[in-house]
Amino acid sequence: MCSPFAAESLSDPDGVVVLTTPDGRDGASPDPASPDPASPGRTALDRLSSLPCVVVAVDRATGDTPALADVVAEKGVASAEQIARAVERNPVAATTLVLCLREASTSLGRALVAESAAYSVLQAGAEFSRWRASRPVRTGRLETEAAVLIERAGDRLDLVLNRPLVRNALNGAMRDGLLEGLALAAADDSITTVVLRGAGPSFCSGGDLDEFGSFTDPAAAHIVRLTTSIGRSIDAVGSRLVARVHGPCAGSGVELPAFASRVVARPDFTAALPEVGLGLIPGAGGTASITRRVGRHRLALLALSGARIDATTALQWGLVDEVSDEEWLE
Repeated sequence: MCSPFAAESLSDPDGVVVLTTPDGRDGASPDPASPDPASPGRTALDRLSSLPCVVVAVDRATGDTPALADVVAEKGVASAEQIARAVERNPVAATTLVLCLREASTSLGRALVAESAAYSVLQAGAEFSRWRASRPVRTGRLETEAAVLIERAGDRLDLVLNRPLVRNALNGAMRDGLLEGLALAAADDSITTVVLRGAGPSFCSGGDLDEFGSFTDPAAAHIVRLTTSIGRSIDAVGSRLVARVHGPCAGSGVELPAFASRVVARPDFTAALPEVGLGLIPGAGGTASITRRVGRHRLALLALSGARIDATTALQWGLVDEVSDEEWLE
């Protein structure tokens, strides 16, 4: 890692995967976490932070956080080989994700800016264009009901995702409805409980794929995305908001509830982050919200592998706070 030719050897646009030991040290000694900037491990860590490669620890041998790794293979979720194949399929998106996560800010605002900028760049890239060309956009779907139901009873406000025929795929109308309901909750202190839930078989299947890439100007889309951030609006409501998730969820259907102070999952809940497979990265704030809950290594594991985890695993990781099949409307 300290070779003077490291930048050249680890900067291939077709993707570079570096396998490291389970503790993430890759032979560096002393400890890369050492505060001494002159230590070999610390030097390796600093140099690695800007090199465009995906560092994979081959196994989660202990509960310790690997120092140099971007992602840690985990039995039952994804192996190092599966991660490497995902990087090979979409190397630019995969590498962009880990670079974004390495420098993830503790400031929510800064994290959202970094994610949106990276997402917008990828929307103009070849990998996303290839996916978009492979999936024709469907048009003409007529929807007569509101995409979000805003229901108040006393001091409780329910925000109900209401596109059950498409498993509550997040489109522009749903975004606007959520922003309206969340603004109401943020402005009215008499609302003591806000419940975010979904109608139908799934809380949210992710972004509406027919709207992906609908902006012709990715730079303008970056500004719009920051102006209309649902995740920031959820965060603003604070401890009053609980998200109740169920069924197969993906993408924004996992990223957005992770902003909530409390997430309750039904036993049939599953979670996946498929965006890298589309040539993108999570774009609904997931690099901030999910990282705060499970750490950057497990976010990268889900996103790079495309694996789907069940409610039990989500609870163990801290992605959800409770698993319950009790009647939710009570």
